[in-house]
Amino acid sequence: MRILIYDINYAPELTGVGKYTGEMGAWLAQQGHSVRIITAMPYYPEWEIHDRYKGAGWFTETIDGVTVHRCPFYVPKKVTTLKRILHEFSFVLSSLPYWLNVLLGKRYDAVICVSPPFQIGLLPTLYSILRNVPLWYHLQDLQVDMAKELGMIKNKTFVDLLFSIEKFILKRCAVVSTISEGMVRKVADKNVLPSPCLLFPNWVDEQVIRPLPRTASLRSELGISDTDKMILYSGSLGEKQGLELIIEAAKHYALRSDIRFLIFGSGGGKTRLESLVNAYQLTNVAFHPLQPYEKLSALLATADVHLVLQKKSASDLVLPSKLTSILAAGGCALVSAVPGTTLYDVVATHQMGILIEPESVQALIAGIDKALTEDTTHYRQQARAYARQYLSKDEILQQFEQELLRLQGAEQEVTESVAL
Repeated sequence: MRILIYDINYAPELTGVGKYTGEMGAWLAQQGHSVRIITAMPYYPEWEIHDRYKGAGWFTETIDGVTVHRCPFYVPKKVTTLKRILHEFSFVLSSLPYWLNVLLGKRYDAVICVSPPFQIGLLPTLYSILRNVPLWYHLQDLQVDMAKELGMIKNKTFVDLLFSIEKFILKRCAVVSTISEGMVRKVADKNVLPSPCLLFPNWVDEQVIRPLPRTASLRSELGISDTDKMILYSGSLGEKQGLELIIEAAKHYALRSDIRFLIFGSGGGKTRLESLVNAYQLTNVAFHPLQPYEKLSALLATADVHLVLQKKSASDLVLPSKLTSILAAGGCALVSAVPGTTLYDVVATHQMGILIEPESVQALIAGIDKALTEDTTHYRQQARAYARQYLSKDEILQQFEQELLRLQGAEQEVTESVAL
């Protein structure tokens, strides 16, 4: 197949949406498909364009067999709601020259658009209409719903406009998919889809990300003793997780020299977290940059407890992607989730982590105490077993490819029927 992907994030970003879209593109290319992507310069989660790409204009490179068309765009130093909107629309405008070439060039068999940002679905939708190409719209989170629930956009008229744009896109897609059962239900509740929303979960390469002994972890490199208890958060430092709780919990353990907190990552919320650490004069919290993918198993093996936190208002609007790697590494995850949500139900059903109430310092501290004093072997074993059974990269992407091929076959049948 000739496949076009459109996503603001792509490899070599190490976390978030770009990681999964990059792996998907590379996997499809390995199966013999011709894959192109229109994307931006890598910037996430640091919110700073990577050094290699700074100052670059429009250009094309090849990554793992995928032709990657890069666009320059606006990346704010400090992320606010307004600046984020400008950031996202700047990518849409910057990508127009590539879309003009696509419109005038040879027809693609399918277009895959990955959201967020949700509004980038407009250009693929127009291309789909003009060239009669099936559009697959994949939702990594429900951005407009989340902006409303988190109070990021308070103007009701503007929120209604965003929902109208989203509705326009969703109604015209051949396939809409998302990453959890709860999100599938929320998309279905919009009552605009021409066909049922598909579940296309995030995956993990369970052969690469696997349990390692403590001796193979990063403890020696970081100067951490084997007896220290390490609480780890790794990933994007954004708004939807409520990460200030980590610093409040660290304050509670300030006099415990054997308990330390590690924060690996970057994002719009990092400055505030660092300010809190300085204000409380804490010495038990250390910040580090994200680690290369090949060191991820070693990083995960460093921790006694892994934190997977999000706010109540983000329930079933986003599913923490970091959880897949934690499960594959056989980690003990401390997960904040609301009962009845997909995240809560999956963790509870498979007994693969410790569940706590979101946005509660007391609940977080109680969860940490539980994880550090009880035998967590069962959680770790269940986590690894779940990852191998349900999150296998090859199995999930094979199912995705089959659906793409089915979509192509359906289009060919319609074309032949019209011809007859």
